[in-house]
Amino acid sequence: MNDDPVALGQALRHWRDRTSPKDLGLPLGGVRRAPGLRREELAQLAGLSVDYVVRLERGRATSPSPQVLASVARALRLSETERDHLYLLAGQAPPTTGQVSPHVPPSIQRLLDQLHGSPLSVYDAAWNLVSWNPLWAALMGDPSPWRGKERNIAWRHFTHLPTRVTHTPDQQNRFETALVSDLRSSAARYPKDAHLTALITSLRSASDRFDDLWGSHAVGFHTTDSKTVHHPDLGLVTVDCDTLTIPGNDLRIAMCSAPPATTTADQFALLGAIGTQALT
Repeated sequence: MNDDPVALGQALRHWRDRTSPKDLGLPLGGVRRAPGLRREELAQLAGLSVDYVVRLERGRATSPSPQVLASVARALRLSETERDHLYLLAGQAPPTTGQVSPHVPPSIQRLLDQLHGSPLSVYDAAWNLVSWNPLWAALMGDPSPWRGKERNIAWRHFTHLPTRVTHTPDQQNRFETALVSDLRSSAARYPKDAHLTALITSLRSASDRFDDLWGSHAVGFHTTDSKTVHHPDLGLVTVDCDTLTIPGNDLRIAMCSAPPATTTADQFALLGAIGTQALT
């Protein structure tokens, strides 16, 4: 591995210049000095500060974390080979087949971009939040400030971090059982992933409920279920949620939907019309 901040900055500028804002659904307003993304747009898409993006491109940011690199790779729609090159330039080992990967292939991201009418979020095999669309942020609250384990849905749920979502007792039991069962399966597939092992150890220490479910070897599957979202402006929003798994990538896509001509469908339309900034 070679830590080369200057080469890293050059590569980032090249990838940013070749990325069309139109392809990412961004507005083209204002005069652009270059056809690609602005630094501000890359920062927004990757969940980073503009200052940090500037330091990365100028070779002044040392040792960016794998989480930062994954966010940048996703925002720039890098291929798997380009992503690995990015990691090497930053002095980090690229994700291997023995580790949970947060990489969202460009083809999958393009598909997700077309589903802008439904709130959706993307998770890796350890249930770390990888990506989300504006409608999901408008409904659930902007997750951009979350860091580390705060971005893990199992950690957030079992340690009772703030959430807008409530479940009935039956819904909660199904959700928890499926989540723990899925993590157990991931641990079997990725036995060398130190972050996943550490997460499970921490959860067993922090949550008696998680530890009981883990020890019981309860088995559950994510199926269609409903949730109630307590939105600060719209009030109660009842949504149907489905979890889809992408074969070969081990990503989970959690998608919220509403039957046509229902109150929830009208609320989705209002969220989309008003936008994220006004409602989060």
